[in-house]
Amino acid sequence: MKKIEAIIRPEKLEPLRLHLEEIGYPGLMITEIEGHGKQGGVQHQWRGTQYKTSFLPKIKIEIVVSDSRVKKLVDGIIEVCRSGAVGDGKIFILPVSDAIRIRKKEKGEKAIK
Repeated sequence: MKKIEAIIRPEKLEPLRLHLEEIGYPGLMITEIEGHGKQGGVQHQWRGTQYKTSFLPKIKIEIVVSDSRVKKLVDGIIEVCRSGAVGDGKIFILPVSDAIRIRKKEKGEKAIK
């Protein structure tokens, strides 16, 4: 099993959710976060004064899937969220040693289906 963590632009959340629904996914969790990558934030100008926003709003999506579904879901995330501009986000893929569905006490891949 793997956990896919994707950091995306907030405006991409709904299109991504709809796309993932089409290609099939077991469920997902989202968290509203703030941060920055290499760009270090954004410079703004308001009424002649410049100021910097260091942390930009982002959405973190977490999906736990069987190994066989990782490529399909990662490809789907890239397809929807890639604009080619700085700030499109990142995808992290982490190993998951076990999962347990509390209600039925199911373990492993049964718990995430």
